[in-house]
Amino acid sequence: MKALILSGGKGTRLRPITYTGAKQLVPVANKPILFYTIEAVMAAGIHDIGIVVGETREEVRAAVGKGERWGVKITYIQQDAPLGLAHAVKISEDFIQKDSFVMYLGDNLIKDGITSFVDEYCKSDANAQILLAHVPNPQEFGVAQLKAGRVVKLIEKPKDPPTDLALVGVYMFDSTIFEAVNSITPSARGELEITDAIQYLVDHNYKVQSHIISGWWKDTGKLEDMLEANRIILDGMETSVEGEVDEESEIAGRVKIGKGTRIVNSCVRGPAIIGEDCLIENAFVGPYSSVNDRCIISASEIEHSIILEDSQILSIGSRLEDSLIGKNVKITKDSKKPKAYRMMVGDNSAISVV
Repeated sequence: MKALILSGGKGTRLRPITYTGAKQLVPVANKPILFYTIEAVMAAGIHDIGIVVGETREEVRAAVGKGERWGVKITYIQQDAPLGLAHAVKISEDFIQKDSFVMYLGDNLIKDGITSFVDEYCKSDANAQILLAHVPNPQEFGVAQLKAGRVVKLIEKPKDPPTDLALVGVYMFDSTIFEAVNSITPSARGELEITDAIQYLVDHNYKVQSHIISGWWKDTGKLEDMLEANRIILDGMETSVEGEVDEESEIAGRVKIGKGTRIVNSCVRGPAIIGEDCLIENAFVGPYSSVNDRCIISASEIEHSIILEDSQILSIGSRLEDSLIGKNVKITKDSKKPKAYRMMVGDNSAISVV
């Protein structure tokens, strides 16, 4: 069995962060989302992986390489334009050939992995298996209708959803999916929709089974979902302190501190993770915060936020919360203003808070 991971797309819902980087490489708990996807595929016993890449192909290649760190083989498949999930499948036929495969959207997270779902599919005689989850906003997803547990209809982002069962970004197919993707036509938005391809399988009497997941799943395409995924993963983290913590500082709860990091006269309250070569001085790092490598937080407070590498938060005099801060950002304070700031800031920015 092979895997197809989709790592193209423009990431419009996470702009400005994604103006300068791939959305699949934005870190959750200081690890790129795409790495969790590769680890889940590997844990399911799949070692031959194709990654569909677009405009950010060089950045993805630089981060992932050939797959040596995971013991897998990576093949890159170029998608010249984001023409839909089914189009990504279509251009991958030479890689997949006649094998069954898992298709995994590279910005999705399923905390407990996909091993049980892959095993279930491999033991079945189904041509396809889709994962579904009950969601409060089904109009933002592909939605499935079931009859006696069987898939009967799929609708892409319906204005009036008939159910609340959204397609999770993990699918399992055999080679019949290529018949489907080569038979459908682009939707009104100009894309080859995976929902149309699966509907083709249903309409032509191929067996499409579904599994409603009970654990948590996140499509991390929006700020609030990124922060929630960060929170959930930090909740399962163990304490590890490899940096230096002085006597005036307090470490409470599950906290991970990387090599070369110094905690000076500060409080770090977990669950929280701080990367390597950081300086936390006269500061408070609160629960559900992820601070990446080479950051400085001085005379400031942060909580429930993600701070990317090489950023500085200096003497803001208040608490930064519910925020995603890009790479090489500098935030300072000019004068007293509100106690909490909520931001999504792009890379290479400099901000003075007034």
